[in-house]
Amino acid sequence: MRAVLCEAWGPPESLILADLPEPRAGQGEAVVRVAATALNFLDTLIVQGRYQHKPPFPFSPGAEIAGVVDSVGAAVTGVRVGERVIANLGWGGAREKVVVQADRLIPVPDAVGDEAAAGLLVAYGTTLHAFRQRANLQPGETVAVLGASGGVGLAAVELGKRLGARVIAVSSGAKLDVCCAAGADGVIDYETEDLKERLRALTDGRGVDVVYDAVGDRFTEPAVRALARGGRHLVIGFAAGEIPRIPLNLLLLKSASLLGVNWGLFAQTDPATFRANARELLDLVARGDLEPPISETYPLERTGEAIRRLADRKVTGKVIVKPSMS
Repeated sequence: MRAVLCEAWGPPESLILADLPEPRAGQGEAVVRVAATALNFLDTLIVQGRYQHKPPFPFSPGAEIAGVVDSVGAAVTGVRVGERVIANLGWGGAREKVVVQADRLIPVPDAVGDEAAAGLLVAYGTTLHAFRQRANLQPGETVAVLGASGGVGLAAVELGKRLGARVIAVSSGAKLDVCCAAGADGVIDYETEDLKERLRALTDGRGVDVVYDAVGDRFTEPAVRALARGGRHLVIGFAAGEIPRIPLNLLLLKSASLLGVNWGLFAQTDPATFRANARELLDLVARGDLEPPISETYPLERTGEAIRRLADRKVTGKVIVKPSMS
């Protein structure tokens, strides 16, 4: 079985392709033959040792997979051999087969393709949890999405519109066209425009109800300053690098809230709601009401190149690795 391995912290180019023994399912486990692995910005961090979790060496990148159940161990119920499934692994997906706890597998409707299914859980799962369980987003509210042209950002644009919000997409240059195509009601180029002033202008001075912030760094504080009274700032991640320091008086003056969004913790501590969210997203894709944008697809042996593209912010939408392309 082929697998892409990280054997030491380093750049994506340091990843190697190796042959490993065929995996076997233990009690309560299933072996899944991987059809597609979705890469995320976290993969650019985890191979360098800069992510919040540091797996033991060697490990494979790739947090989320779609595939087919190849075999099951003892005491497995709820999934069967031959069934199409998705799973969030955290890491380990960039290989031909993976061993997964069977109760973490979610069945995939026939109408949902492998690439769309693989790219659904992290970006769209994080976003649905952020909007629904954390921000309690209401129809008619205004959402500002920072980093709107990336995989998570585009998910926020799409789901924000799906939940009845007015969406302002914040990105740069030609990438704003992608945001408009995803349904954004307004756009801001943070490279050429004043973020705080433009957010206020686009809301007639009222401010935004919810900020979806996967970027951090110097962009967070002006977005907090542009919150409406009672606004909520969702902390998703720090793709721009630095973790910002926010003056707490800004929240006090507006009765505003900073809300952390730890989707992985949510999946562990509230598995029933996590699975309900995942089923809802799969049903939306199956009905044609949601279409995860696939930016680029790579064979397994080019996983390092794919992660480099993410690190250099050269892509919009999801990046997929498919072992069957090799």
